Amino acid sequence: MAINEQHHLSIGGVEQWLQIRGDSADNPVLLVLHGGPGSPYAVFGPLIRSWERHFTVVQWDRRGCGKTRARGTRQTAPFARHLEDAIEVTEFLRAHLRQDKIVLMAGSMGTIIGLPLAQQRPDLYSALVTTDLYADMRRNEALGHARCLERVRAAGNTRAVRDLERIGGDPAAWDLRAWQTKMKWTMATDPVTPNAVSKLLFPLALRGGVYTKREAWHLLAGFMATQKAMFGEYMAFNAYDLPARYEVPVFVFQGADDVLTLTDLAQEYFAHLDAPHKEIALIEDASHFAAFTQPERFGEELVSRVLPVVRPRTGAAAAPAGSGA
Repeated sequence: MAINEQHHLSIGGVEQWLQIRGDSADNPVLLVLHGGPGSPYAVFGPLIRSWERHFTVVQWDRRGCGKTRARGTRQTAPFARHLEDAIEVTEFLRAHLRQDKIVLMAGSMGTIIGLPLAQQRPDLYSALVTTDLYADMRRNEALGHARCLERVRAAGNTRAVRDLERIGGDPAAWDLRAWQTKMKWTMATDPVTPNAVSKLLFPLALRGGVYTKREAWHLLAGFMATQKAMFGEYMAFNAYDLPARYEVPVFVFQGADDVLTLTDLAQEYFAHLDAPHKEIALIEDASHFAAFTQPERFGEELVSRVLPVVRPRTGAAAAPAGSGA
């Protein structure tokens, strides 16, 4: 039986919004941890309807974000509090959908929650899927800055060169405005999907039918507020500070040409991590937001790689640990 629900639930003492959609409640549950850190991925729901044939997809607007913010909860919180909230959300889904474990999908800054969550509570999750993976944030930003500077110099973009040279190449010395400058020019000069936030995410928020105009305003306001409040935490994130060992299967699905969360650094972290089963796939013709700019290709990876592992009876035997793209 198909499922299509929306809930405001008390999570950590705060009313937070969930959307649950799928063609069959018997399918594996896919809990999406959005990035941003305040950028809800429910806006992309219309693009990933095909996933719902195989998974019950759960979107969650976290504290200070989207529909949760519109409900009245504007305060942000440390990542540790978001991690605790995620455990509560997971426990609700397990009981509500009558499933022992669920698939965790963490995107972009959602990986800052998803990686430690999968390590701390492997009893709750059948697999961890990451995309737009942040591993070593400061190294990612330093290298991203250098590569962006190369692109704008080659293009003769003197304004971008001036802005990037002004902030310097050491992320440890950046304030929020400096980081936003780096992000602006990185996204503007993305060779695959330039300005994806302004051309894809924001228009969907305003016209995609998931959010009312008032809720879309809260989404945009929360997007900026959480960046400011959580800047110090996300800039200090380094997945290498976590143990290399995961007790759940791990999948890394990365845009082949991601200039924001750098593909080569994601590949390095994949090689570093240890798990009972792990696979990596590079999504061609994709940069950041690979799941949503190439939703059919990404969905094919979910079905061909993840589904046989979390529900072996429905597919071929799982591939050996460490298999690649």
